[in-house]
Amino acid sequence: MKPAGFWARSAVALLCVTAGAAWAGQAAAQDRYAAIVMDARTNEVLLEDQADETRYPASLTKMMTLYMLFEAIERGDVSMGTRFTASRNASRQPPSRLGLRCTRRGVCDSITVEQAINALVVQSANDVATMVAERLGGSEARFAASMTARARELGMSDTRFANASGLPDDRHRTTARDLATLSLALWRDFPQHYHYFQTPSFAWRRGSGRNHNRLLGQVEGVDGIKTGYTRASGFNLATMAERNGRRVIVIVLGGESAAARDAQVAYLVEGAYQEFARRDDPTATLVGLTGRRLDGAGPGATAIANAARPLPPSSPYDTYQGMVMETLSSVRAPLAPVGQGDEGDLTGSTSETGEDEALPPEDAEE
Repeated sequence: MKPAGFWARSAVALLCVTAGAAWAGQAAAQDRYAAIVMDARTNEVLLEDQADETRYPASLTKMMTLYMLFEAIERGDVSMGTRFTASRNASRQPPSRLGLRCTRRGVCDSITVEQAINALVVQSANDVATMVAERLGGSEARFAASMTARARELGMSDTRFANASGLPDDRHRTTARDLATLSLALWRDFPQHYHYFQTPSFAWRRGSGRNHNRLLGQVEGVDGIKTGYTRASGFNLATMAERNGRRVIVIVLGGESAAARDAQVAYLVEGAYQEFARRDDPTATLVGLTGRRLDGAGPGATAIANAARPLPPSSPYDTYQGMVMETLSSVRAPLAPVGQGDEGDLTGSTSETGEDEALPPEDAEE
């Protein structure tokens, strides 16, 4: 029989291990986290949190793929009606994907450039990203090198792209600040194409997909731009919003779940406009953040509800750090097998290949 002291020491050891694991999980989540809020018209940074720390872009990579495609359109290299044909390599990319196929005889699906844009924006299709890269760059590797070079020219000094989709690759890197720069460039350089980021859904063949950005139509003024997810990156979102002629860019990287990330972004968007209101009228009484729950009932609702706490008139961001800590709980491992590249792979829909792409319920988007 073990002495009483043995059980006491074992209990203490178990408690320490459990606490250590919890702290490690939270530390891992915080290591992935970064955020920035910027006035798109003045470039003023309203808030930044680890904005220059290196992070994985995940499917926010497709923002650069789209930038390169928009440039090709404006140069006259391709038009909206130009058809791109998939390769076997493109058709074999993991989810999220449109479901491009090649027959045994080598006859592969083709889609128009406009369909490719919608597939990238709405469904975050990895197969389409590879197809675009191969068509414009000759190979995905050459296209990724061109993406990185163009990013440098835009001022994204801490970004490197290893592929066109954002699928896991240790060579991928970016920062929240660089992604804000890219968001601004897409809106500034291609106003004629920016509307695609507001597309609510896209249908192809017998299926259709909804835009993964749940803030569209839910948070006033939000009109883009892109979500992303891999196990290494966590849940990412680049967002833009405009109200009364004022446009803000909000980047949140490393969210612990889609709901937590959405809560962060909604909170930061509202905080930015409350800051503008305070500057316009320092004597005004600022109302609290909207209490509208973006995810309805169920897991994740607490994070959204916490985002709706009233803001002190002195500073819309006084409660920001507490908000971050509340929504960055210990990292939960996704259920396997899970596709990567965007949480759209994980929304409970079924891909063209029939593969189950569901996340654990707490991370699933409605």
